[in-house]
Amino acid sequence: METRPKCFPRLNRQRANPANLPAPPTGDPFPVLVNIDHPIAESTADTESRLAFIGSYPGIRTLDDLIRLDALCLERLNALLEAVEGRDGIVVVSGYRDPAEQTKIYSDSLRDNGAEYTAKFVALPGCSEHHTGLAVDVGSAAGGLDFIAPAFPDEGVCAAFKARAAEFGFVQRYKAHKEHLTGISCEPWHFRYVGASHAAIMEEHDLCLEEYTQRLRHAADQNGAECHGK
Repeated sequence: METRPKCFPRLNRQRANPANLPAPPTGDPFPVLVNIDHPIAESTADTESRLAFIGSYPGIRTLDDLIRLDALCLERLNALLEAVEGRDGIVVVSGYRDPAEQTKIYSDSLRDNGAEYTAKFVALPGCSEHHTGLAVDVGSAAGGLDFIAPAFPDEGVCAAFKARAAEFGFVQRYKAHKEHLTGISCEPWHFRYVGASHAAIMEEHDLCLEEYTQRLRHAADQNGAECHGK
């Protein structure tokens, strides 16, 4: 298990206030929450058994054909890029990372960018969404393809990608007004696959994954209590 350095304490996030939501969808699995308080639980071997190479979809532009994503996530990403005609204008910058790769990225960022920047944009090893294979960083082919913070503006094909992402099961994982809950600064380039049914609810109710998973658990607990009462 990864240990948390003393300079990065557990975040005191505001508790999400459960509210009435549509019934939790049954078509998509319960989204897995990974953050500083919820390190990755799945084994590396189990995660890697679900992965496929970006290069298996020749139409997707990428920094490296050996980048991998969860196979379903990759299939839906390919469909999204096709739908917005984004194959030429959008580049896949990063996908799955094992804890060893994340450790190197974290250490390199500390050296090159300092602790403050790294805390804002780079997850601790063991606590990164990239460990799931369900997170993808994308960048504008016309912008700077910085590995940690690629340009992904609210215009052109990038804006079209953002507008239709939920339709294909993706949400922008880290938004500016949710930093107090996610612990990560706004990342317009980082998208998480949760499935179309979950993504639709999250977008409609403006929920980050921390809020949404808590509300799903709250709803499940209420349903369980009601069933027990009957």
